[in-house]
Amino acid sequence: MKNKKVIVVGGGIAGLSAGIYAKKCGFDVTIFESHSIAGGICTSWRRKGYLFEGGMHWLAGSNPSSAINKLWYYLGALDDSVEIRYSEPFIEYLHDGVPIRFYRDVDETERYLISISPDDAKEINNFCNGVRKIKKLEMPIANVRGVKMTGKKSNPPISSIFAMLSAVGMIRKYAGIERDEYISRFSHPGIREVMRAITYPEMGIAPLIFTLGSLAGGDGGFPSGGSLPFANRMVKSFTNAGGEIRYKSQVERVLVENKKAVGVLVNGKRFNADAVIIASDTMAVDKLFDFPLDSKWLTEMRATTSPTMAVFVSLGIDADLRKYPTYGIYKADEPLVISDQTFEYISVANYANDPDYSPAGKSVFTIQLPGDTYDYWKKIRDEGRYEEEKQKIGEELIKRLSAKIPEMAGKVEVCDVATPLTYERYCGNWKGSWMTNMTKDMKMKSYPGFIKGLDGVYFAGQRLMPPGGIPVAMMTGRRAVQYLCKDTGTVFEGEG
Repeated sequence: MKNKKVIVVGGGIAGLSAGIYAKKCGFDVTIFESHSIAGGICTSWRRKGYLFEGGMHWLAGSNPSSAINKLWYYLGALDDSVEIRYSEPFIEYLHDGVPIRFYRDVDETERYLISISPDDAKEINNFCNGVRKIKKLEMPIANVRGVKMTGKKSNPPISSIFAMLSAVGMIRKYAGIERDEYISRFSHPGIREVMRAITYPEMGIAPLIFTLGSLAGGDGGFPSGGSLPFANRMVKSFTNAGGEIRYKSQVERVLVENKKAVGVLVNGKRFNADAVIIASDTMAVDKLFDFPLDSKWLTEMRATTSPTMAVFVSLGIDADLRKYPTYGIYKADEPLVISDQTFEYISVANYANDPDYSPAGKSVFTIQLPGDTYDYWKKIRDEGRYEEEKQKIGEELIKRLSAKIPEMAGKVEVCDVATPLTYERYCGNWKGSWMTNMTKDMKMKSYPGFIKGLDGVYFAGQRLMPPGGIPVAMMTGRRAVQYLCKDTGTVFEGEG
């Protein structure tokens, strides 16, 4: 099937990954992207000289020694010109004038927390030991069984296997512990408050330990420029290889004849193909077909997927706020309320120290207000109060933050409020969600990237490996092309 036509639906990270790998394997590839830019959820936008980061917060695979880093280089997303930045402390919360800090260095976190709360030494030690068990854990690079590929198939090192076993034990340990019950083990009110602010009752404490473990292992840096340059480097890699990407091109249907994909319909025009890789949100895939998709794994996905979404507020502030934490948590004097969601704590990503985002002497703040408010915003929009409500939320948030950061009072030049409807409109994601909630009773798993009996159709995207994220999107794009190569007897061009 070499040089045969492959169409990729969606130009997010999954679609770009699939496109690059397919081109390197010798296929003729076109990506159809509904937006005017590529990247999908991995995105950012400019307002009045400020750059607001709306996708990437830290990157798995930024560590040069990690296996995923090799894939990012292969795809062109990272190269030697890209500076990886690491901020310390990772999280800071001020309690009664005393900063509560979590560092990337787990030993430093342990020392610091014990120094402010010696009575909690035992629990702090247990918590940090959990982080250490995750420290050596690395996302495995799996290959489709039976695919022919160049280079040497590498098996995970023994150390990775032991790290995985250790992590599984840690997950089992914390899975049965309610979040609030766990937090109550600490006597220091500041430690209890910061843990409550950065975790969710339905997810427990394990996600926090996983995040800190990844950072402790040297990963989770931030590539200079963030999302847009990251995605654009992948676009360049794809087009330099001879691929074509068509923007503002919404795929309306995947065309199927005799149970085999034969092309797509875009703006009423047919484009023929020998295979179609669907890299748009798998939870919204039914609208692409004239018939219902019937598959056990799709049924399970639809039944169990809970969306991770947020109201995302970006502030451009005419003040130099570099002295404030890069990632700070502030307890509001009065909780902020959106629909049935109440926000007692406000988490702020501060880009004042990053000249890519903040003009000289000015600062960019971004704030996530997480929770499923999709239906609320749809109702508000239908009632004609959408813009009014967004403005109100922005003003109420600025009021609460100004009480904690007085230098910003009266200095906010830009307030941009993005709701789940915003992400749905621009990215096409199901309910405008970013990822999948990993609740305590969910199992780590990987859904197949194909449907039996439907030939020439492959799936990629972060829904296939909950909870998702940028690396998952990339690896599912790679996997989709491996399935394609296996089915067509094509050699998969590996990373060397």
